[in-house]
Parts: sequence; structure tokens; C-alpha cells
Amino acid sequence: MNLQKQQRRAEKALAKALKAQRKNPEQVIPLPVAHPQPVKLEPKPRIEIVKRPKNSSPVSFVLGNGRSRLNIDCERLMSIGTVYGCNAQYREFAPHYLIAVDVKMVNEIIAAGYHKQQEVWTNPNKGITNKDRINFFSPHKGWSSGPTALWFSASQGASEIYILGFDYQGLNGKFNNVYADTFNYKKSTDSATYHGNWLSQTEKVIKEFRHIKFFRVIEPGAFIPDKLGPNLANLSHISVEDFGKRFPDTIYSDQIVQKSTI
Repeated sequence: MNLQKQQRRAEKALAKALKAQRKNPEQVIPLPVAHPQPVKLEPKPRIEIVKRPKNSSPVSFVLGNGRSRLNIDCERLMSIGTVYGCNAQYREFAPHYLIAVDVKMVNEIIAAGYHKQQEVWTNPNKGITNKDRINFFSPHKGWSSGPTALWFSASQGASEIYILGFDYQGLNGKFNNVYADTFNYKKSTDSATYHGNWLSQTEKVIKEFRHIKFFRVIEPGAFIPDKLGPNLANLSHISVEDFGKRFPDTIYSDQIVQKSTI
């Protein structure tokens, strides 16, 4: 089965799981994700996730949810360095830290029971349904999830940080996200989301932590904003192929061909 068919199957499975969750909110159902790996939906009485030990490596990986990261097997990065995931990324696997600042996304994570066994970080908000076992940034940045995760990783003492899925621009002017067309996300046919705030926040982190080497992993010909240009001496842009050479066995052999970002 090719990746596109697997993606469509996963999206249908996710919609089915969420429908079942709404009908029976007392039952926690693992949520699959639109991802290029086969996903099986097996409802269980409660979520079962293996607790991940923290990694002592000086290397960290911050997972944004732009589609450029679909060709990377991000779960393999768990044994290489510390992984910081954002929002619905928990549907794929449990990173070392999950960061979500959108209230609807935080409440989805709580409804799935993920926070009971894994580390979740967010900003204080009255709309959060259950604050038990949720970690709150204090003081908080008031930023979007991706840049907040990047700042959090930099503040934890990493010497090298690899930034994945920070695409900023849309795909042919449309919404660019791994989880497009799934619960709590826009449709893939919707207009691209404004990225100016994400970009400015990313720039602030890289400028604040000048002693850290940042590597943004991108597809060939991808958008490189002026704010993330040569003026930032501690930031480099590397290709997915070069990333795979640095970290062997992390790139899927059957790769998705990305459309140009505009």
C-alpha cells in the first residue's frame, strides 16, 4: 500500500475514533494519525502508553507539524536525543515532552488520557477542562506551540537543536499541516495560516540562545525567510537527505513528494 492510501486510511480511522469518543466520553480511545505508516484502531478501556525516560544527549529535536517532516521517522529520534512534540503529534507516539497551547488541543489531549502518563506543557487558561497532571509554563511566553517548544528545548541545556516541520508557508497557498482534515484542524483546502508570529517567535529564540547550534530541516527549494537568513550565525538550513546522513535509518525509504511552498 502506498503512502497516500495509508494516509487516507488513517484519517478515516481517526474520524471513527473521535466519533466513538464523543458517544462514550468515559471510555478513553487511542487516537490514530494521518501518517505514512499503517495505523490500526484498537479501542481499549484506557490509554496505554510506555513512559519514556528522559534522554541525556545534548541533541534535541523539535517537531513542528508542517508536512516537510513526513519523510522522517520521528519516533526513531527518541533514542538519539530529547524529542519535543507539538499538539496532535501525540497521536503518533509519545515524545519526551508534548507542548500544546491551543485550548481545544489541550482538551483533546486530556480527553485521550495522554496526560496521565506523559509530560504535557501548556499556558494557563480557564478553558482547560482538567488541570490535574498538566504542567504550566510560569511565566508563559504567550506564543504559538512550535516556537514555545523551541524555546523550551533551548532552555533545557541542549547544545544542538534540530527543527523539523517548521515550514511557515502553505502548500500552493493552502493549509500545510500533517493533521489537516482531522479533528481540531483546518481542511487541507483552506487557505494557509498566517505565519508571521511563528516566524518572529522563532527568530527571538535563536537570537536569545546564541550559544546553541540550530538546524532547520527542510525540503529542497523550501521557503527560507529573511528573518532566518545568514544574519543568524547559529542557524543552518539542512536538507532532509543531509539529516538522514547525520542520523542513519531515520528517513522513510518510500518518500512522499512534497509540493512547493508558496
